[in-house]
Amino acid sequence: MKRIFGIGCLVLLLLGSCVSKKRTTSAKQKTGAGEEASSPTDKTGGGLPADSGAFVYFPIASVEEYIETFSTIAQEEMKAYGIPASITLAQGLLESGFGRGELARKTNNHFGIKCHVGWEGDYAHHDDDERGECFRRYNHPRYSYRDHSLFLTTRSRYAGLFELPQDDYRGWAKGLKKAGYATDRHYPEKLIQLVERYGLDRFDAEVLGKGRAAGGDIASRDYLTYRVQPGDTLYAISRRYSMSVDDLIRLNGLQSHVLSIGQLLKVPTETIRK
Repeated sequence: MKRIFGIGCLVLLLLGSCVSKKRTTSAKQKTGAGEEASSPTDKTGGGLPADSGAFVYFPIASVEEYIETFSTIAQEEMKAYGIPASITLAQGLLESGFGRGELARKTNNHFGIKCHVGWEGDYAHHDDDERGECFRRYNHPRYSYRDHSLFLTTRSRYAGLFELPQDDYRGWAKGLKKAGYATDRHYPEKLIQLVERYGLDRFDAEVLGKGRAAGGDIASRDYLTYRVQPGDTLYAISRRYSMSVDDLIRLNGLQSHVLSIGQLLKVPTETIRK
């Protein structure tokens, strides 16, 4: 009887060990009440947050909110690793569906980084180029941003990127595709479009101390106020005041290309094109 009891205890110990190991490597999402947060910078303070073992997800409602939430982190990574904040943000927006994609929601993986050989952290299976591919999983989105920096800086195929100027977001976008980061042949154009549409290069300028508020020397111009008229478009107004659409958007902090009649815009006091 004692022998049977002893064997039973041994079996229970072995089972307990297996469960523990499975929990360590499992990709189950550990969400719960009170584990959502409004901004990762609330806890990071410029460093990595302590890993409590709980899955912390940041609900994002829009592209603008994503940029506001993660821009400081992207700049911190730029300072530490030399990757343009504009590129990091553009990749995060694109790969994660501005934080609302399925992969980002269940893994905090904002850059579509797969497990690859040697990955010892948590993971989850997700359909991408093939069904059920292995993707890295993080308990906090801040770790995804840091892993993105490490991923680019520790692989020789991306070494050429770090010979480019840190404010050359176009070169970085093309270089990422050339180095094999993504299979989408339009990947560079998508990144560049995001950078230019939302003025993400302003975060590079801040890190580099250039203080470029709205492209080129436009920050040094004098301005007047223009009231939007029926039929006006950003393109027409930009042409009229000898500036680019991107500069007009950045100068006025616009979040979209939609204008309202009577809306006031800041424009440079230069000769108006007829």
